[in-house]
Amino acid sequence: MSKLDELIAELCPDGVEYVKLGDVIKLEKGKQLNKEFLTEQGKYPAYNGGVTHSGFTDKYNYDENKIIISQGGASAGFVNFVKTKFWANAHCYVVLPIEHYINNRYAYHFIKSKQTKLMDKQHGAGIPALRSSEINNLKIPLPPLPVQQEIVRILDNFTELTAELTAELTARRKQYEYYRDELFGRNYDEMILKSKRDNVKLVSLHELGKFTRGKRFVRKDMREEGVPCIHYGDLYTHYGTSARETKWFLEKELAQKMRFAEKNDVVIVQAGENHEEIGIGVAWLGDEKVAIHDACYIFKHCINPKYISHYLRTSIYNLQIRRYVSEGKICSISAENIGKALIPVPSLEEQERIVAILDRFDALCNDLTSGIPAEIEARQKQYEYYRDKLLSFKEVTA
Repeated sequence: MSKLDELIAELCPDGVEYVKLGDVIKLEKGKQLNKEFLTEQGKYPAYNGGVTHSGFTDKYNYDENKIIISQGGASAGFVNFVKTKFWANAHCYVVLPIEHYINNRYAYHFIKSKQTKLMDKQHGAGIPALRSSEINNLKIPLPPLPVQQEIVRILDNFTELTAELTAELTARRKQYEYYRDELFGRNYDEMILKSKRDNVKLVSLHELGKFTRGKRFVRKDMREEGVPCIHYGDLYTHYGTSARETKWFLEKELAQKMRFAEKNDVVIVQAGENHEEIGIGVAWLGDEKVAIHDACYIFKHCINPKYISHYLRTSIYNLQIRRYVSEGKICSISAENIGKALIPVPSLEEQERIVAILDRFDALCNDLTSGIPAEIEARQKQYEYYRDKLLSFKEVTA
């Protein structure tokens, strides 16, 4: 018998009480931090609720080891755990467990298990948002604290292994970014000199092709089968530089009102939580047309689509469009301003050579069928399996 089995047999053999999460936590909303306080040299990360921090600042409003949940934007409902002191911005919920009832990490593992459900609860006609009631009304099993602590020990072992693999993957991705910027140029002057040296023409994206904005649908419209669709939020969390299949679909009746990307078009995101996320794209390589969300542009062109999508992730491209990003509750950019960015256009043969080099790095970093990403995916599935198993208890009446 395992230690956990022994604790359950001793402390809660007949089951546990299920309570509303809001009864054992305090949920606070972060405070707006003006962008002039964000710097690359700041001491503390600033979170606006997203998957990653939106910059650094020299002040903080929360100590280390806190659960945060995205309140608004593309990642509304995403659950994170911040180990350092940090600034929680306005689109960020901070979870403060009542310690004599619930272990902090136990609360995190439980809320993380409900992440998909929370992301499906986004509402609002404008910027997607998550109500605090959707979090507070979650029903959580509440075993005695020693049982919670043992569950945390087991689950944290899985997350630590994943963290080690993720750190290695981060190093590989930096290597990929280095070679990608080396091929295109690290700054504007370097791109100009490189283009002259290689006799490569620089053209604006407007000269290269045409932008068409997608049409609006919301996450609750998305299905597991039907007409393929791409939601703008998934460009950050699911898709890489290219795709042949979609994660989600729309019903045919709604799809008739949509605008579609076709094979070899590039889908470019128009909105995000910070300027570094704006303007990235995915080359659509599927044979079937795909409905595109209205926070994206469909870019039709006449060159290698993967060459464009790799370029849209370079430092030099981001530097060119950054000045045009409108920053408010959510960052956005117009097609007109994306189109001002210059891109070097070598021969199709040279485009294919560059794509082949970058695809190898990209596969090493992002391919879920091999290498580090595949191992992380396997570990994540293992963690989710045991998390769901360990958080399942027979319910008893208080």
